[in-house]
Amino acid sequence: MGYVVIKCGGSIMDGIHPSFYENIVMMMEENHVKPVIVHGGGPEISKMLDQLKIETRFIDGMRVTTNEVLDVVEMVLSGTMNKTIVRNLMTCGGRSIGLSGVDGMLLEAGPIHQENQLGFVGRVHSVNTKIIERLLNEKLIPVISPVATDKHGGRWNVNADLAAAAIAKALQAPLCLVTNVPGILKNGKVLSNISHLEVQQLLDDGTITGGMIPKVKAALDCLHEGIREVVILDGTEENALKRFIDKEKIGTSINLELTYAK
Repeated sequence: MGYVVIKCGGSIMDGIHPSFYENIVMMMEENHVKPVIVHGGGPEISKMLDQLKIETRFIDGMRVTTNEVLDVVEMVLSGTMNKTIVRNLMTCGGRSIGLSGVDGMLLEAGPIHQENQLGFVGRVHSVNTKIIERLLNEKLIPVISPVATDKHGGRWNVNADLAAAAIAKALQAPLCLVTNVPGILKNGKVLSNISHLEVQQLLDDGTITGGMIPKVKAALDCLHEGIREVVILDGTEENALKRFIDKEKIGTSINLELTYAK
């Protein structure tokens, strides 16, 4: 039974189909795969920052993170968002453990850019896979907030797509990015299959913008490290995860060789 890393975006949380949680519990119960959930929480973070009158801005889809912003990021991601997912799995009969990258030094990180343009935004350097493996061996689903740490006790706000990619690489597991759009779009149409070279072209010509940028960069990172496939799919669709696990055609599949359907 292999692993699968499922990244759930903060933008999808309110509209996600109830079958999302049911599908994850089913994966564990029927021994299809061992699911690992990584989640974001961007909209909720922005809402809390607005309430606290703390300014925030984005560069290439990533939130510039001051120490003040980081306090809110950790509170929302490792608190509210994380426990909401744990509770939702519980109501479907699942057993899960909510934790952040800080716990057990699960995710060790450092600055994503040397010039520090993004503040306390980090990149994962290593993943403590033993923690994940032990939880899954006990039939507990890991639900991971992407707040990471370093050897000096520092905190880093890691983009959830990139955190999920780092975990997928460490486990050598397929990566599924669950969002609120049906996949990568070109001229209003979903690209069902696309190669890494074509993704780079769409980045270069500006077709891929905003929050989709870190998603496809995470996908490219995984592919170059030996992960066979990354899928971006719409979590508002019923049984979207089940269809992905059953290898049905859904969303956008990104891989090293395939060419998209025009």
